[in-house]
Amino acid sequence: MQKNLPLAATLFGLLFVVGLVLLSQGIGTSLLKMREMDRTVTVKGLAEKEVKADVAIWPVRFIEVDNSLDNLYQSVQTKTDKVVAFLIKQGFTEQEISQSLPSIEDRQAQGYVDPNVKYRYAAKVTISLYTKQVERLLATQQRMLDLAKEGIAISNQDYDNRTQFLFTGLNEVKPEMVQQATQNAREIATKFAIDSESQLGKIKNASQGQFSIRDRDSNTPYIKKVRVVSTLTYYLND
Repeated sequence: MQKNLPLAATLFGLLFVVGLVLLSQGIGTSLLKMREMDRTVTVKGLAEKEVKADVAIWPVRFIEVDNSLDNLYQSVQTKTDKVVAFLIKQGFTEQEISQSLPSIEDRQAQGYVDPNVKYRYAAKVTISLYTKQVERLLATQQRMLDLAKEGIAISNQDYDNRTQFLFTGLNEVKPEMVQQATQNAREIATKFAIDSESQLGKIKNASQGQFSIRDRDSNTPYIKKVRVVSTLTYYLND
């Protein structure tokens, strides 16, 4: 019985050593895998798309002057009716047209009277058109000479009077653009992996940037450029 004790101790020692070796190999393999998982590449993918505005807001403005308030109000009402009739004739509805009270300025009430000013009262009138008929609005703006023939001088399209063009269909183009941005990012990451003699692995994390909508240029504000940038991090494998 005592003779078997050294043999048992020897076997136990051998098994213990083998276990340590296997454990160290397992730990080494795990550390190696962890190091491989730490190798990543972060890339950005861009997607851009040109779209047409689907909503337009057009402030139609004119100024009327007179020395008599009564005459001024009558003239303002007459010309306002003509502008509204003109817009309806072009195919817009009454629901798309809104009128605000005219802004009346008494130039003599300012204390100093410019001797070159011929009329005491000036009325600034704004008739707003809110429409989804963008193409029709653009065509109508080319026919403003018809109002000039009626004695109505529409203010130029300066900063305060400019037409606003909006694009409200962002949710419809989002999925396609996100897919395109992700695809572009993967193409960049794949090229990086090839250049570094690696293989592209799975996505570690991804973040989608904010969508931006801007005019394509100052001459065509009714054409918008939608843009998004996605950031993705990929694992690199040997």
